[in-house]
Amino acid sequence: MSIANRIISGRWIPENQSKSSFAWLLMIAFFGWKYFLVQPSIMEAVLGVISVLFFIALFVLVNWVGINYRIGIIFTMFLLGAVWAPFNPGAAVFVIFAAANCTSIEPIKRAYQVLIVLMLLLLLEVSLVKLGPDFWVPSFLVSTAMGIAGIMQGALRRSREKLIRSQEEVAYLATIAERERISRDLHDLLGHTLSLITIKAELANKLLARDPAAAQKEIQDIEVCARNALSEVRAAVTGYRQVGFTQELANAANCLSAADIGLTTHIDQLTMHANTESILTLALRESVTNITRHSLATHCDIELKKVADHIVLTISDNGSKLSEANQVVPGNGLTGMRERINNIGGQLQIMIKQGLSIRISLPASGPTNSAGAKV
Repeated sequence: MSIANRIISGRWIPENQSKSSFAWLLMIAFFGWKYFLVQPSIMEAVLGVISVLFFIALFVLVNWVGINYRIGIIFTMFLLGAVWAPFNPGAAVFVIFAAANCTSIEPIKRAYQVLIVLMLLLLLEVSLVKLGPDFWVPSFLVSTAMGIAGIMQGALRRSREKLIRSQEEVAYLATIAERERISRDLHDLLGHTLSLITIKAELANKLLARDPAAAQKEIQDIEVCARNALSEVRAAVTGYRQVGFTQELANAANCLSAADIGLTTHIDQLTMHANTESILTLALRESVTNITRHSLATHCDIELKKVADHIVLTISDNGSKLSEANQVVPGNGLTGMRERINNIGGQLQIMIKQGLSIRISLPASGPTNSAGAKV
């Protein structure tokens, strides 16, 4: 879809750019601040309006084009500020935007090179044109600070996105490997048994007319084989469904380590009901996934202990993305976790204080229904 078609269809904001970023355009008011104090000429007013509209178009366009065009747009923003600098010190805002957009340049080395060239050109113009400090001070200081901060933030965001993509790829490959393993297991498990049932069924069919007693024995053997096969399949499926809490804790440690998140564990050795262990395992997996993807945390604490007649799992992080004023919006994973816990008579608590803390309390004696009877 071309840029023109995107604008016409209303899809002119890239998926990787939030609508809130357009609030920065309010800074353009600094460009017009001079004209609250000094009456501009008609020509200057017209050129000023055209320049602002042209800059807004560049601001929208910069996130839709490739790297080379993007660098060209950044230098065009800078040029717009440089041209207006002798006439309006508020043109510093165009230079600041040019430096701030260096965050969208990859790799990071190239982004710093562009920022350095911009600042050198700014200093060159200041020395040649003798611009006042009301232009070059905010242009140089704010542009440098925003440029460096933006480049570092962009690099961190891309690294996190790359990590998430890597985790998704690992999970996808693990799923494929698991499907292949299940396929091999089922073949090994059922191949011999089904072959034996087929042979005995053929033999029973041949014996049915001349030796009914022998045919009946073969049919009984077929029933026994079928029942054994059914038991083996059920046992195998149960094994596929259940991943122990200890194994999931090891997986969580690997996942957090890959995301550069420290981990502290306090795990008591407890004997748990199978369904209780399964729910705690799924809750641990979902919580760790949320921490690595959304929390911006640097450390995680996992604690499992018995409190009175309940088993309590607490998962806490020091993520900076939430504060006490924020409200956690439950997604599908959190909603499913709460439903599973409530179904067996447990409780889920979510607390926000210096990060997010999830506390899960389940009956130590095993699942109970709403009336309190054991399932």
